[in-house]
Amino acid sequence: LIADGLLSRVFAPIAADSKYLKALIVAGKPLSPLDTGPTTMSFDEAVASGDTHAPPPRTCIDIDLAAIIYTSGSTGDPKGVMLTHRNMITAATSVSTYLRMAEDDVVLCVLPLSFDYGLYQMLMSYRLGARLVVERSFTFPAQVLKVVVDEQVTSFPGVPTIFAILGELKNLADYDFSRIRFVTNTAAALPVKHIDLLRKIFPKARVYSMYGLTECKRCTYLPPEDIERKPTSVGIAIPNTEMWIVNEKDERVGPNEVGQLVIRGATVMRGYWEKPEQTAKKLKPGPLPGELVLYTGDYCKMDEEGYLYFVGRMDDVIKSRGEKVAPKEVENAIVHIPGVKEVAVI
Repeated sequence: LIADGLLSRVFAPIAADSKYLKALIVAGKPLSPLDTGPTTMSFDEAVASGDTHAPPPRTCIDIDLAAIIYTSGSTGDPKGVMLTHRNMITAATSVSTYLRMAEDDVVLCVLPLSFDYGLYQMLMSYRLGARLVVERSFTFPAQVLKVVVDEQVTSFPGVPTIFAILGELKNLADYDFSRIRFVTNTAAALPVKHIDLLRKIFPKARVYSMYGLTECKRCTYLPPEDIERKPTSVGIAIPNTEMWIVNEKDERVGPNEVGQLVIRGATVMRGYWEKPEQTAKKLKPGPLPGELVLYTGDYCKMDEEGYLYFVGRMDDVIKSRGEKVAPKEVENAIVHIPGVKEVAVI
């Protein structure tokens, strides 16, 4: 495991308990050796001790494990999502295709690389030969926006919180955002007022509202030309992905009926690391023999044209007087009230 020493309080307990981890390599701030678990060394020590002539122990193929990305979803229980090389290459190819990314793009990344949204900015940039501009966070917006201008950024990936902060800044007219080609959002549904805000701030940019889970990276994207026509939709299936909605009896439902979203395709995870019971709840047999599809645990509905609408997490749904209430639908209504910046329904 190679990690930043600043994050020692996060990874040290996990490293100490891992029965597979052999070495913990720390960059930056030094870390005291662990009482139990793997050998601890600095990044410089690891480089100096390596054998540059040693061949790789085995050949790596596309179905081998490439990454374990931890997510707690809406349950609060951290789960390691196992992704293969095929999962990640397929996802990076699919997303960069519908975004129309090119080798001359300059991608801003203020997102944590420990989350898939930030990590894939790096993977897509490497895949295309684009330039990646990494900032630690959006804590100092003025500094980040100066970087956007100075580095001639063309791609601005963000989340609703970042865009809400952006909307509060008073001097946006001082910045030249004319080189921004596209702005993307995920992690949570993008409120309509944020879409309007982004189109005002970045008038020449394509705005993409997207939806996905760590378990399959990305499910849908809303084509920019459909934003005005279907502003509350999270879009259509990404390339090389199929999706449908099922009811509690696992039967496919008709248009505009709410049910659980199911995802089929090469981006679907292998499973949760050492959590077979939770894996079995998410991955179930698909249409083809031996195939597994992802039961997302999200309530959604799909219109007659195949556009998806996110309703809420199944774990978040509140039962009130015999009715099921999705907090996200209530939040979407409240956030449009003048004066409301952010809202959370519990």
